[in-house]
Amino acid sequence: MKKVIILSKDLLITVILAFILTYLLQSLIMETRYVPTTSMVPTIKVNQRVLVNKLAYKYQNPKRGDIIVFTPPVENEDKDYVKRIIGIAGDKIEVKDGYVYINDQKMKENYIFEKPNYDFGPTLIPENCLYVLGDNRNESYDSHLWGKWLDENQIKGKVVFTYWPLEEFGVIE
Repeated sequence: MKKVIILSKDLLITVILAFILTYLLQSLIMETRYVPTTSMVPTIKVNQRVLVNKLAYKYQNPKRGDIIVFTPPVENEDKDYVKRIIGIAGDKIEVKDGYVYINDQKMKENYIFEKPNYDFGPTLIPENCLYVLGDNRNESYDSHLWGKWLDENQIKGKVVFTYWPLEEFGVIE
């Protein structure tokens, strides 16, 4: 009987510690996110689940090509978004004739679903701001529609990994 009580106590302590560690991990370091839209197709598909590194930008700046989770700069929007960073502070950005230009150089974007069917800019990205687009350029509510820049302070983390569905399991690039 005493052995069962000791075993139960050890199990209880283990379970409590597991919950505490999971909570700390999710609140401070990593978190999981569900992507319900087509805006990042083909890189991230509808209903895919991803792992987000919340410390990614604590010691380094966001860079072009990173896929991030952020609070959008538009009013009445209470959901976080997932998009790719296209331009950073100081960049001249322009979208024309189906291509994105950064500082007058056409970007190589082998990750997009289709070429954008809109024009934007040219304009200069202000300090501490970003220009973000979905990889599904024509089906994404992003910087080209907001009329506002994304402030770097609105970033929640960097998408680093996908874990569901299992056939998509792997590092996100």
